[in-house]
Amino acid sequence: MRPFPTRAAAPTAAERVRSILAAAHSMTVVSDGLHSEVRRLDGAGAMGHFHLHAPCEDPDAQTATRIPVRLELTDIAPTPVRDRVRARLTVTGLLAAPYSAQATESTCMEFGQAVLEDARGRSYVDLHALEVTELDPIATNEASMLTHLVDDHGELVPLLLRLVRPRPGSGMLRALPVAMDRYGVTLRLEHPHTHHDVRLPFKTPVTDIDQAGPQIHALLATARRLSHANHLPA
Repeated sequence: MRPFPTRAAAPTAAERVRSILAAAHSMTVVSDGLHSEVRRLDGAGAMGHFHLHAPCEDPDAQTATRIPVRLELTDIAPTPVRDRVRARLTVTGLLAAPYSAQATESTCMEFGQAVLEDARGRSYVDLHALEVTELDPIATNEASMLTHLVDDHGELVPLLLRLVRPRPGSGMLRALPVAMDRYGVTLRLEHPHTHHDVRLPFKTPVTDIDQAGPQIHALLATARRLSHANHLPA
């Protein structure tokens, strides 16, 4: 039985942006020369505080004074891996009125662009791409699922390593899950001076959060079968 390849389907830039906006616990709002730290997003994510909409086509509105705004979010791995910053996201746009962190309703924001910076480089995402992209069903549960795996079932991580090819060498210090999305689990392999990530894809992309558990169990079952096959007598 062949293990999973290290390259596999991964979220698009638009999917990553949607996940970060939905799962973020904090963000910085930069507008009118002020930096406002919004540290508690109350489970609603950034979009619980901002309503994104397309540029207004009304000529009168276009000539009205509008205030530039920038949302800055940092995607941090929930597990204690080396280099925990997974991505940085900047969303720019315009406001019709000064931003207030004390506002009880979401603030309307004329969308400019979203800029995602991660290990793959810099990606630009427009509003249409965000609107047609479904939210990853794992996004808002990823942190709790990964910390549960590490804290309560840490013995399963070495089992998942059996799916990695080429096999990690003896110089590897440790491996930890660094991300999970609808397409699979990502492990970070740490060496004395470097680290790299490998993806273990699910058999099929998850379309509902209830499918995540069975998909993880399927990965573990494959790893066990692979281990058993490797120990069979020739």
